[in-house]
Amino acid sequence: MSKAAFDFAWAGYQYLLEHNQLKKQHILSICDFSQSSKKKRLYIIDLDKKELLINTWVAHGKNSGDEFARQFSNTPESLQSSLGFYVTSGTYIGKHGLSLRLNGADPGFNDQAYFRTIVIHGASYVDEARLKSGMYMGRSWGCPAVSEKESARIIQTIKNGTCLFIYHPSRNYLEKSKILNG
Repeated sequence: MSKAAFDFAWAGYQYLLEHNQLKKQHILSICDFSQSSKKKRLYIIDLDKKELLINTWVAHGKNSGDEFARQFSNTPESLQSSLGFYVTSGTYIGKHGLSLRLNGADPGFNDQAYFRTIVIHGASYVDEARLKSGMYMGRSWGCPAVSEKESARIIQTIKNGTCLFIYHPSRNYLEKSKILNG
């Protein structure tokens, strides 16, 4: 992951801690969307143990870009990813099986996530076989979708009140996020 992604994630994590937003304070998850979808760009970190628990592939929204995510939206039905800080919520069984609800904590950037049904779920279009065949990861309708093989482990690790940060070096986001500039 880029140093910038971690530094911004750490700053926002501290903000959420100070504002009592996190129930499980030892887990920090970062999607580094400055990287190609061919890279393992989801990082789940145990801050107490100073250990990388999971590093894997994650999809971005269909209308955010092809191999690289370049456009982001908070608008329903945009099929784009939303940047910023999320607090994980509870799970449910949906059309993609076990899924994890996300509450967007960044006003104007991802605060519509719950209503847009932006969730973490397993997807057949996120797996190593795509890379071996020369393709980039498939794209979601805006969700940070992960491999079906890893989804249950990821969801169980980060559910119920952890911090998730979706990063991209978008100037608009970095300059206007209330969490990063609050």
